[in-house]
Amino acid sequence: MDAYILGVYATGVGKFTDKGPKDLTREAYLGVLADAKLAVTDAIGAAWFSNMLMENQGQPYLKGQLCFTPLVNDGLFPRGAPVTNVEGGCAAGSQAFGNALREVQSGHSDVALAIGVEKMVDPENPRAALRGMEGALDWLDPQSWRDLYARTAVANGMKFETAPERSLAMDLYGMWAHTHMRAYGTTAEQLAIAAAKNHNNSVHNPRAQYRFPLTVPQVLKDRMVSDPLTRAMCAPVGDGAAAVLICSQSYLDNCAAEVRRRAVRIRASEVACGVFDASWEDDRAPVIAGRRAFRSAGLTPADIDLVELHDASSFAEIHILEDLGFCGRGEGGAFTASGATAIGGELPVNPSGGLVSRGHPIGATGLMMLNEISIQLRGEAGGNAVVDPRFGLAENGGGVIGNDNAVCAVTILERPDR
Repeated sequence: MDAYILGVYATGVGKFTDKGPKDLTREAYLGVLADAKLAVTDAIGAAWFSNMLMENQGQPYLKGQLCFTPLVNDGLFPRGAPVTNVEGGCAAGSQAFGNALREVQSGHSDVALAIGVEKMVDPENPRAALRGMEGALDWLDPQSWRDLYARTAVANGMKFETAPERSLAMDLYGMWAHTHMRAYGTTAEQLAIAAAKNHNNSVHNPRAQYRFPLTVPQVLKDRMVSDPLTRAMCAPVGDGAAAVLICSQSYLDNCAAEVRRRAVRIRASEVACGVFDASWEDDRAPVIAGRRAFRSAGLTPADIDLVELHDASSFAEIHILEDLGFCGRGEGGAFTASGATAIGGELPVNPSGGLVSRGHPIGATGLMMLNEISIQLRGEAGGNAVVDPRFGLAENGGGVIGNDNAVCAVTILERPDR
């Protein structure tokens, strides 16, 4: 059954000390209603709410239900409508989207909502978010990954160490980057080219956390976080929220013409989970999810006109381009350095600025990607617009199992009929 994105909304990303999770929920929800021109909220049959770190605000359970309570009390959200909490690490937003999509495709609801909210900034405990993100590893068997990463580090002439003042996630990305550099000749300059491209893209994105340009030398000279990754190659900590409304074909057929003209068709939404002992050449979660998405959509990588992918570090952008088949294994660095991934290139990647510059409010990240793809396909992107795209792809990874994503979601969207 065909389904469509009826509306999208993303807050800005930043350090919002005056906003809590309920404030961010309200902004994203009212914003997506306005974008969809949905005045009768009773049409929403169900909602999926993605979040990772609300425990830091003292709310480990019932997150979505409590964030929606003020909206229900104000008559803005249907009384009694189910709200389901989704947790999938950094991929939670895309998982919420996939569940809302299947709610519509099953015929159970004509309209469903996916909303992601993350409050990461805590002035009184500035490292709380980094410590919370470490929960996206296997703490039921921590020795397994400690041993694996120690072996991987030794193979690269390094030593794997963790420390409270460091980001474990960036230490892993740094180690994986060294593995890729040793195996394929990828360079720090190629990582910096990916980072500088995204920082320059975000200058034109009014929702981005960082809106200043950077050159490749500036990226390389920035403070080292985890060799070879400098600060400009790493996603910052920030607050934000995003929402997507999905509807059925029959519901869309009864909408006003101006709404139908902006509806984005959902061609595929696929998820795969990772395996502990995956290698570069194995079918890692991004490879499997990408393959499934292309098969579901009836498309190939050559059909895609723009990509938003999970560059929690700039190395990840290069690596995932390979996983998704946009270039050969080991060719991601050269592909990026060629200019192919610039907005004017053959495959624009992260025109929003990506996670390293647009920002990475974890539970909202996947939905922010879909917001960017949607406004690009609708021709509403503004200064960072890709020229006349038809198909856009979003890749969103979450958590770590060994050297693989714990979960990876790939979504393919198609522009509205014109």
